[in-house]
Order: sequence, then C-alpha cells, then structure tokens
Amino acid sequence: MEETQPVTTQQKSNQLGDLDTDRTQQLTTIAQSLGLNCIDRHIFICADATQPKCIDRESSLESWEYLKRRLKELNIDRPTNERSDMFFRTKANCLRICKHGPIAVVYPDGVWYHSVTPTVVEEIIQRHLLRNEIVSEYAFCQHPLVTNKPGMI
Repeated sequence: MEETQPVTTQQKSNQLGDLDTDRTQQLTTIAQSLGLNCIDRHIFICADATQPKCIDRESSLESWEYLKRRLKELNIDRPTNERSDMFFRTKANCLRICKHGPIAVVYPDGVWYHSVTPTVVEEIIQRHLLRNEIVSEYAFCQHPLVTNKPGMI
C-alpha cells in the first residue's frame, strides 16, 4: 500500500489560484460575448414573481417577452459595428414595490416606472433608452447611481 503525501498549504494555494484563473478567463469570455463593457443602460423588470402581488404572472411575462423581443428587433441588445453601445435587460422576480406593476427600473439613471405593460415598455425603449427622455407619465422615482464613489473599481 502506497502512502500518500499530505497536500501542503502552498499546493492548495496554487490549485485555488489555477481554479480562480480558469474561472476568471471563462467569465471574461462570457462577458465579452455579451458585450457587457458596452452596456449604456440596464433595465430590470419584475416578471414571473414566485408570489405575484402587483400584477398577475401572465401579464408580467407578457411585458418581459415584449421587452426582450423589441430590444432584439431593434438590434440594441448587443453592440454592432455601427453602434458600440447597447441596452441590457434582466427579469427580476420582485422589485419590492408591489403596487401598480409590473415595475421596471432603468440604471444607471435610477428611474423607476410603474404599470409597465407592453405599450409602456415601447415608450420606455423609444423615449428613455433611445432618446434619453424620462417617460414622466409612468416614472415615480429617480435616484441615479453614483459612478465615482471612492474605493470603487
């Protein structure tokens, strides 16, 4: 029976370093393929909530599917040779407002919208995302992200 040598702390550290390097490379590749460094704005919309409170599941998913489809149709969901900026979208289970949904928020502007039906999604795309104009009829809060806090990457 062959006796195995215990793994030293240095060997463990090297193994973890290799794993971290591999993970970082994989994630960097994915980020590049999605164009994450080209995101101009990111819209989050509450849809498909586990326990729907502000809108029924079907209506929220209709708004989500419309948002995905329109960003793709307008070719603004990825950077292109003609345009380097893009708009990213994320389906959130719940944005915690729980009234007059679906709720959406556009970052980094920090503009929160209520009653985000497919019609309102189109208004947000056309006016807010493409023309930098807040859709005031549906906006109920604005708190832009601070982009240059000390200690931030």
